[in-house]
Amino acid sequence: MTTFDLSPLYRTAIGFDRMADMLSNAARVDSNGYPPYNIESLGEDRYRITMAVAGFSPDDIDIVTERNTLTVSGGKSESEEKEQREGEFLYRGIATRSFERRFQLADHVEVEGANLENGLLHIELKREVPEQMKPRKIEIGSGKSRLIEGEREKKVKAA
Repeated sequence: MTTFDLSPLYRTAIGFDRMADMLSNAARVDSNGYPPYNIESLGEDRYRITMAVAGFSPDDIDIVTERNTLTVSGGKSESEEKEQREGEFLYRGIATRSFERRFQLADHVEVEGANLENGLLHIELKREVPEQMKPRKIEIGSGKSRLIEGEREKKVKAA
């Protein structure tokens, strides 16, 4: 396996340490693969992460966002697992082991909500760029500016 030394990026790029961290994390192979998940695009600025978490209740799962990282973790205590067991397993194919998944979110992507249904955890995400961050086109001589949004333009009153 090829490894990359990204330490020169830390020495020469000021303010880009988050990008170097993302490259470093992407180079690591996630061998665990548990729990499996999907990432869907539901439109231009809407996304959904779906994770298969059979056997977990909403109380067993924590969803935390910090800076641009979404962390989903879950686990059951051993006493809770023993209480739910009625017999001895001959084969155990449904894993209920502890897990932690991290997702890097782009700027201005926020978690709208989460819901657990039929063993699937759905996390809804939405990108909302603040009004002051959207590009503006200034018309020469008119004193009016227009907000550019993709290929559509909306007229905005000049402040």
